[in-house]
Amino acid sequence: MNRAEELAKKIFKLDDTMESRSGGAHKISLYSVIDRSQFEDQWPVSKTKLAGLIDHTILKPDAVKDEIIHLCQEAEKYKFRSVCVNPCQVSLAREYLTSVDICCVVGFPLGANRTDIKLQETLQALADGAVEIDMVINVGMLKSENYEFVLNEITELARACHENAAILKVIIETGLLSLDEKIIACLLAKKAGADFVKTSTGFSSGGATVEDVRLMREVVGLKMGVKASGGIRNTETALQMIEAGANRIGASNSIKIIEGKE
Repeated sequence: MNRAEELAKKIFKLDDTMESRSGGAHKISLYSVIDRSQFEDQWPVSKTKLAGLIDHTILKPDAVKDEIIHLCQEAEKYKFRSVCVNPCQVSLAREYLTSVDICCVVGFPLGANRTDIKLQETLQALADGAVEIDMVINVGMLKSENYEFVLNEITELARACHENAAILKVIIETGLLSLDEKIIACLLAKKAGADFVKTSTGFSSGGATVEDVRLMREVVGLKMGVKASGGIRNTETALQMIEAGANRIGASNSIKIIEGKE
C-alpha cells in the first residue's frame, strides 16, 4: 500500500472490505475517495496548445486599472485560458473580455479568513463575472490536523461554484507543507469535490516544483485538474510542469512562456 492510500484510509476511516465506488476489482483506495468515473481524463494534455492551458495572471497588490485592461487585451490576443485577478478587479476584467474566462482568487494569499467570508467572497466574484475560483486552504487548520474543518470549507466553496456553473481550484501552498500534508490536502480537495488542486499562491515560500506537481497528479488521479503556479517564467519550466502532470499553468510571464523567451 502506498503512502497516499495509508493516509486516505486513516483520515476518512476507510475499511479494507469496502469496494471501490469507481469500479474495478481493487478495494477501497485513494482513487475511490470520491467517484469521478463520469469525468474525462484531465491529463495528459497537448503541449501544442500551451496558451490554452495558461491562466494569465496579475495578483500584485499595486496593480492599477490600466494593467488589468492590458492583461485582458493580451489574454484575448493570445487566447489564454483565463485571466486571474483579485476580487476587486473581476468586474473590470469582465468589461474587456469576450472569449476568455475570468478566474478570481479567494482567501488570498494567506487562506486564514473565516469560511463564511471565503464563501461570500466566492459568491460575489461569481456574481461579478468569474467562472473559476482559486481558493487558498486554511493551512493552519491543515497543519493542526483539523481535517474536518478543511474538508467542510472546500466542500462549501465547491458547492457554491458548481451551483453557478463555475469550477473550484484549491491552492494547497506546497511550500509550507510536509510530504504527508501535501498528500492529505490533495485527498481532502478530491473528497470535497473540487475540480483542481493548485501548488502555490506565489506569495509564500517556494512555488511550483516538478516533484510537487508529479505527487499531486499521483494522488488525485487523471480525472482531476492540477494547476502549477508560482515561479513559472519560461517555456521549458512550463513544459516540465505539464510533463509532470499539470493541465493548467498560472503565470504572469505568460507571453514569454508561449513565445519561448527567457
